[in-house]
Parts: sequence; C-alpha cells; structure tokens
Amino acid sequence: MSNPLVLGSSLPVPNVQELSRSDQIPERYFKADVDAASMASIDDDELPVIDLMKLLDPELVDREELLRLGSACKEWGFFQLINHGIPEEVIEKTKDDISKFFKLPLKEKEAIKQIPGHIEGYGQMFVHSEEQKLDWADILILAIQPPQNRNMRFWPTNPSTFRDTLETYTSKVARVVDCLYGLMAKDLGVDTQDMLNISRDQLQTVRINYYPPCKQANKVLGLSPHSDANALTVLLQANDVQGLQIRKNGKWFLIKPKPGAFIINIGDMMEIVTNGRYKSIEHRAIINMEEERLSIAAFHSPSLDVVLRPFHELIDSDGQLYKTLTVKEYTSEYFAGKLNGKNSLESVKLRK
Repeated sequence: MSNPLVLGSSLPVPNVQELSRSDQIPERYFKADVDAASMASIDDDELPVIDLMKLLDPELVDREELLRLGSACKEWGFFQLINHGIPEEVIEKTKDDISKFFKLPLKEKEAIKQIPGHIEGYGQMFVHSEEQKLDWADILILAIQPPQNRNMRFWPTNPSTFRDTLETYTSKVARVVDCLYGLMAKDLGVDTQDMLNISRDQLQTVRINYYPPCKQANKVLGLSPHSDANALTVLLQANDVQGLQIRKNGKWFLIKPKPGAFIINIGDMMEIVTNGRYKSIEHRAIINMEEERLSIAAFHSPSLDVVLRPFHELIDSDGQLYKTLTVKEYTSEYFAGKLNGKNSLESVKLRK
C-alpha cells in the first residue's frame, strides 16, 4: 500500500454549494473561533517573496535570495514563489477547468463522490462525528503520484480536458518542489542527497477547494485552523477572491497572492526532519459574503515507508526534538482526528 488517502475516512456531509443557495445555515457550520477582530494584514514589504529564477540560473545565483528562502522557512513557514517556470497558459487552463468542474450540476459532481472508508473523491475530510462542527466548503481530493496510486473513477471527465490539464499541472509542480528541496538542503547545510531521499517515490495528492459565499461569513470557516501533515504544500489561488490566512505571533494575517505566484508552506514532516529549524504554518480559510473562492493545493510527502527523523547535521546540544516514526504512522494519526491547530505535531514532540 502506498496511497496515503486510504489511511483516512470521513463521514458524508451536506453539499455546501447547495446549502449556500438558501438563507438558512445549519448550526453545525457556525464556529465560535472565527474571531474577525484578531485579523491583521501583511504589508507587501513584509511578505516573504522568493524568486526561483534567481536561485536556479547560474548567471543569476543570488546568495541573498537563498538567505531569504531560509528566513521565510524558519520565521514564517510560508512564502510566495515567483518566476517558478510554469507557463502562464498551464496555470490559466488549470484554473479554468477547476471553475468549470464546480459549475457542473450536483448530480454530475456526485458521480465521483467519496465512498465509505475513503477520502478520495468529491466530498469533505476530517469529519468523524455527527456532532462535529463543519467547514463551509466542498472539495475534490485526488491521488496523483506515484501513478499506481491513482483511482481514475474519481478523476472528472467533464470538462473533457480536466485529466490532461491536471496531469500537466501537477507534473510541473512536482519538478518545482524537487528544486526547492535542493535549495533548502543548501540553506540548511545538510547533504542534498539526504534531503532528496525524503522525496524518493514522492507522494503527491491534490485537494481542490470550493468555498461558496455565505451571508453569515463572520460565523463560518471554509477550512479550520491546522498545519499540513506533509513536507511541502504548493497552493494556487484559482480566482481573485482572497481568503487564506496564516497565524503568526497570535494573529491571523490575510494573504494577498501575487499574480502568477504560488503560495508555498512548510508541513509538519519538514519541521520534523529539520529538527524544528523550518516551521510548519498554522493556517485557515475564511469565507466571502458575496463571492465564491477556489484554490488547488498540491501536497508532497515522502513514501509511506520512509522513516521521519531529524537530519543528523541539525541535531545540536538540545538533541532530537521529535519522535522517530514513519510517514505512514504520522499520516494515520493525522487523518484520525479533526483539524485542530498543530495538535498532531505537538503529539510527536519529545519536549513539550
């Protein structure tokens, strides 16, 4: 077994896109911790923006840009990536096909809905009880890499270009991630091959998110606060509606994606193997009162049998800060609970 999606399950929930057409919002979607008053904005000159071209072109190699990359991973756990080399037409086609899929009639989308005991397909995640508070979103989650993980029954055939578009987009994103692994190894001073070993038989899954508008947007969340379990996440905003927030110094900051940029965030597994040097970032999605928001997140993690332990170069006088465990063990624990901040990562820390 190599597909991480078979390690999780989720109870069926109502379709939120359909619920959004009504003025009546079920109580299960109201959350007490939205706390709009704690929100802040990030000035453009504060937001970490990394130029991949400066880091990869031998004639443009920029030591300061590498330092900026390291600082973003250590201080923010997040950055925007520009000049990543993925053609604009690939990105725009991906956005277009995502938008067209969610415009399909509900019956057609539900033809690829999740089946009991699995989270792959169209539906929701991390729902484990009938009393649990719910996120205001519908999602499509798919296994992408390695190819044998794919269950094509869940891959949309409408629009007709969806499968080819997703294949092209995700393969190019995976190459960008491999580049970032090498650059991160250089920043951390660890053996490049050791870093690349965590991407051996790399697992790639995507979560395509549809956040409908809500007349009581200040009472709901599209995605509960959490950090990602994997190593690196690449997020593409699929329309112009903002909603991603990250938590820093106790405040929620709204992210304003730059045109054509990817949002990259460090996941829990990267925090573990870097012995806490790089920080996974707690984030959430808020809802717009009038407009829908769409995004696609590509999650990258090592193969399920890879053992997660800090690189030896990063174990100093404080020792190893996280338990040694496999990717499968951590993923299983993560999927077993509801999204709740960084609780999963806290559970594997050796020192609280």
